[in-house]
Amino acid sequence: MSRTTTMTVRLSGALSDFVGSNVGEDGAYENISEYVRDLIRRDKERREQETFDRLKAELTHAFAAPESSYVPLTAAEVIARNRS
Repeated sequence: MSRTTTMTVRLSGALSDFVGSNVGEDGAYENISEYVRDLIRRDKERREQETFDRLKAELTHAFAAPESSYVPLTAAEVIARNRS
């Protein structure tokens, strides 16, 4: 079940002006809440993409390794290795 959280953010000066220019008749958003939700969604997507890119780079590196570098391990050996 999702929950709603109300937050208060204080902005002044240039930040307030910038937000104001993106909200209302001339802006891309109807209200500040819509703008902030979009910023949070974009940040979440960016972080997820960064995580995916790191995983992809690790897998690319692993698959590029020569076959001779692979060592067969049991599940117990993997668990023990990861604990240390």
